[in-house]
Amino acid sequence: MERINDECGVMGVFGGPEVTRRVVMGLYSLQHRGQESVGVATTNGDTIRVIKRMGLVTELNREEKEIESMTGTASIGHVRYSTTGNSNINNAQPMVVSTKRGPLAVAHNGNIVNAPEIRRRMEEEGSIFQSTSDTEVILHLIARSQKPNLMDAIKDTLTQLTGSFCLVFLTRTEIYVARDGFGIRPLCLGRLDKTWVVASETCALDLLGASYVRDIKPGELCRIDDNGLDSIQFTSKPHRAHCVFEFVYFARPDSRIFEESCDKIRRKIGKSLAKEHPVTADVVISVPDSSNTAAIGYAQEAGIPFDIGLLRNHYVGRTFIDPSQNVREQKVKLKFNTITGVLKNKRVVLVDDSIVRGTTLKFLTKMLRDGGAKEVHIRISSPPVVNPCFYGMDFPSKTELIASNLTKEETRKLLGADSLEYLSAKNLLGTAPGGAENYCAACFTGKYPEDIPEGSTKFRCD
Repeated sequence: MERINDECGVMGVFGGPEVTRRVVMGLYSLQHRGQESVGVATTNGDTIRVIKRMGLVTELNREEKEIESMTGTASIGHVRYSTTGNSNINNAQPMVVSTKRGPLAVAHNGNIVNAPEIRRRMEEEGSIFQSTSDTEVILHLIARSQKPNLMDAIKDTLTQLTGSFCLVFLTRTEIYVARDGFGIRPLCLGRLDKTWVVASETCALDLLGASYVRDIKPGELCRIDDNGLDSIQFTSKPHRAHCVFEFVYFARPDSRIFEESCDKIRRKIGKSLAKEHPVTADVVISVPDSSNTAAIGYAQEAGIPFDIGLLRNHYVGRTFIDPSQNVREQKVKLKFNTITGVLKNKRVVLVDDSIVRGTTLKFLTKMLRDGGAKEVHIRISSPPVVNPCFYGMDFPSKTELIASNLTKEETRKLLGADSLEYLSAKNLLGTAPGGAENYCAACFTGKYPEDIPEGSTKFRCD
């Protein structure tokens, strides 16, 4: 598939030794949630120091001496893929500002859909912005709040926001953690001896050896300081709206999200796909790596052997592309290769998690046939993507979404497959724990959990 990028991953550590190093380590396990920029901010009880770089978490390790010198009592970190805001260092996080209450840093995972409206109002009132990120709007609201303390100022700000957010704030002596009322994106709390850890996914807790305590609740605001953890409920929604695409694609399969094993749900999705759309075939393969687990589930339910028919090159970074050849095809060949012994004269089921534009699958289907596959049957472990996302997925506009412009049969012909089937929205949501009403599947169904304000910022690839 064409990679669908999630907007960000956030991390926070309070107490214990080497807080900065622990945050950096945790960010490695969240790298899949953002590869555009990385940053970490640390307090020593007096000042907050921050270091940000464009690129992967490894860029921070190039600054080893600076990282080692960032000793302190608490630290927060961030990996970013732009949702709103251009791709430059000014939009990298954590963002740090000076306020009347002292320095304040923030790391944000989500997309504030009414940020443009709030920003326009502030600019008319004289506010000056240093970035194009919606996160800076949050900081402005907190700084302008007339509430008597920071906890109340943050609460006052959060109630003005529409959209998705998982926020980790850092002051001189505290960490604040907040999640939107619908709980759209995952956020968890962990414990390691006397250290508190917050992270977008539990795989970050595992890396640090921390124990999972619980999820941060939708609409919850927590304060962590030397006295422990305090919590308030700043808002309450009639239902939750967890992003079901976290189970389909975003989250690592070894993570626990929305209080459930991602691997377990992803396998159930594959099994549901096999029940809904069986096919006579000799082998099931996946588009690695995001579809591996669903493909295993499909194979188990269908009683067809699972094998590795496509191999992915994990070490392709910036590469030379020959402009005289098809650029997209070159990129696919750089990332994937076939294993002929698995494919030759076989009827192949190719499981993928989604189709966006269809260009990658088209070339992969051709590669499978060139590798000897007798038949290629494509099975997609999610419904057709036909609507924009306002909560942090970089689905392109409807004009670029293949399912918005072609019928399933037209898409099959374009891909060159013998058959093509998608998992229905009903069956996808049927695999999700807690009931379909507690999930957002707007990219498939068009049913958003709230009214989207006119002029709201849809995710865009900057």
